[in-house]
Amino acid sequence: MSRQLISSGSSFEREVAYSRAVVDGGWVFVSGTTGFDYQTMTTSDNVVEQAEQCFQNINAALIEAGCTLQDVVRVRYILPDRADFEPCWSVFRRYFENVRPASTMFVAGLADPRMKIEIEVTARKLTARRF
Repeated sequence: MSRQLISSGSSFEREVAYSRAVVDGGWVFVSGTTGFDYQTMTTSDNVVEQAEQCFQNINAALIEAGCTLQDVVRVRYILPDRADFEPCWSVFRRYFENVRPASTMFVAGLADPRMKIEIEVTARKLTARRF
């Protein structure tokens, strides 16, 4: 299988020289994704709304890669303010309640002060799994 690079069209990807996602064999690695709407390059000031937009952005990359959020095996949440983590749980649960990927949360600064959350996932295409 060949390596496939996926772009959201965000100027950040071009400026920093990275891909929204990389498909390598059956694995899909989605970069840390923020709550920016890539069509308008705007973001909400509400962390829960940003988390929702993160999942919409991640899902778009996964679909282009040939899989879905159901294929996610690993998720990392990065937030500048740990107090913003719990308000997002309902969003995480809505997307991952039946998936239950391995998960880690970090408290760290993000590249833009408007960013309140960044989410990174790793997925494995169902067709690549051996049962």
